[in-house]
Amino acid sequence: MTAIAAAAPPAPSDEPSPAAVPRVPATLEEAGIAIDQIEQLLVKTLYGGEATGLSLAERIRLPFPILEPLVERARAERLVEVRGTTGSGSAGYRYVLTDLGRDRAQQYLAACHYVGASPVPLSAYVAGMTALASARGYMDRQRLRRGFSHLVIADPVLEQLGPAVNANKAVFLYGPPGNGKTVIAEGMGRAIGGDMYMPYAIDVDGHVITMFDPINHDSLEADAESTSVVAQAPRDRRWVRIRRPVVMVGGELTLDMLDLTYNQTSKFYEAPIQLKANGGVFLVDDFGRQRIRPQDLLNRWIVPLESRIDFLTLHTGKKFQVPFDVLTVFATNLDPASLADEAFLRRIPYKIAIDDPSVEAFSRIFELNCRRRNLRFHQVMVAYLQRRHYRPQGRPLRACHPRDLLDQVAALCRYRGIEPIITRELLDAACGSYFVDPEPGSTPAPPVVRRRAGRRSLDVH
Repeated sequence: MTAIAAAAPPAPSDEPSPAAVPRVPATLEEAGIAIDQIEQLLVKTLYGGEATGLSLAERIRLPFPILEPLVERARAERLVEVRGTTGSGSAGYRYVLTDLGRDRAQQYLAACHYVGASPVPLSAYVAGMTALASARGYMDRQRLRRGFSHLVIADPVLEQLGPAVNANKAVFLYGPPGNGKTVIAEGMGRAIGGDMYMPYAIDVDGHVITMFDPINHDSLEADAESTSVVAQAPRDRRWVRIRRPVVMVGGELTLDMLDLTYNQTSKFYEAPIQLKANGGVFLVDDFGRQRIRPQDLLNRWIVPLESRIDFLTLHTGKKFQVPFDVLTVFATNLDPASLADEAFLRRIPYKIAIDDPSVEAFSRIFELNCRRRNLRFHQVMVAYLQRRHYRPQGRPLRACHPRDLLDQVAALCRYRGIEPIITRELLDAACGSYFVDPEPGSTPAPPVVRRRAGRRSLDVH
């Protein structure tokens, strides 16, 4: 259920308004975390080795003036001592744990292994997501087309996608495999664009929940530091600046992934996948092919899709609510009516069919993929493919076929040690490897004709 982009996604020329910058805390009270928690984090950080005051502030992501009284108190309790100095003032002192401090650190680590940026309180995260949602703005045709400019997609489909993005409601993309449902969902996230701030971790009643995930979140911190020629505006560095996320799950999705993950060894939590997608797009790809029943998965989503809030539970039994500001996209090549009942489908107001491309669209996709691979495009080769490998077998056109066949042609040319080129013989070889043709003498199966009321044809790759 994938399709190939004809070129690298373009950088939007008119980005949405930048996200509000979290204000740097000036006091422990403004940090919103209990003093004991910060003290424990400080001691656990030093358990890894000596560090200067500035280095401690960098690791915990709080200004040193906030940490300095806690460091001095740890020194008074003989948990920490000064090993030397690398500069003027206590910020340049090299701090190290004493034997008593190491024993205390082991006690703290037994209760929770989390070491890193100080968590932000749940209330601050909720306030940040509320502010982000209110500043989201609306999608217009020009901005949407930029998000899909690297794809071949019909105008009627864009006219359906635009309102869905603006409404920020759930979307059902359905149709045959290989026609771009996945890249359409990614294009929706690209069209929304912009940046946001994600906390490294949040605190719920003394329990740490890690939020930032390098796999699903694209950090913009390095870009800002390397391109800026002036000092960055001060901000709360417990938050990391990221692109709005596009989080995708497929057949590996289970109900456990939608709840907090508590590690019995490390004694802290990892945020569920949909919480990591907050502020962006959450794509459930190959819906209906998960290891759990679709009905069980859908029942888990009924409340969040309706109320735009989600409820999570700590291992202690405490429940708390978090925002559900996610554009949820279900993509499937199965019949939606066989996956969900009317009550659930009502909560997915946008149902968009993704059909096979037309001959004209298939040719455009083929041409764009040739351009990407520096191959000379010949319209006659597309006609040959249709005449030789599609019509006789009743084989439907798929938007992913040009990408896959041209990849095979290029690989075959490299194997033969020749310059990549498109010929009939190479296309025949690629099709022979890619398609499963009927046995000689057998009658090819007729193409499947689907009839759905109000269904529109769209061209996408």
